[in-house]
This record gives sequence, structure tokens and C-alpha cells, in this order.
Amino acid sequence: MEAQIEKIEQILPEDLARAFESAYHVFQGKTEHVDDLLKHGSVLLRKAAHKFTPTQMIIGIAAVAAVAVVLINRATDDN
Repeated sequence: MEAQIEKIEQILPEDLARAFESAYHVFQGKTEHVDDLLKHGSVLLRKAAHKFTPTQMIIGIAAVAAVAVVLINRATDDN
């Protein structure tokens, strides 16, 4: 039973792919994908919260935010 619960909570490559795909669509301006981004992002966050310490979570979220800022800055510079 314990192994089954642990297996359910693993972060799968599909989780990452869904979250990044939704984020990409939203970044392109397809606002109908915001709900998907929130759903897939929250699943990823919930699974990560069980695996990492609070400090690791904060550092990871800060890194993702920094990358997002750089990408948005580059996209606006191109326009």
C-alpha cells in the first residue's frame, strides 16, 4: 500500500510536459489554456511539495520565476 501511494506522488515526465505545454500556450496569448495551466501547475506543485523541503521549494519557484522574467523580457524586446 505504501509503495502504491509513493508511486502516485512521483513527478512524471508527463506532468512536466503538460505544465510546460499549457504555459507555452498561455505565453502565446491563448487565454483558453489558463485553466489547464492552473490545473497542471497545481498537480506539479502538489507532487513537488511532497518530495522537497520548503527551502528547496522556494528556491525552485524563484528559479522558475527568474527564467520566466528573462523569457518575457526577450519576447517583448523582439516585438
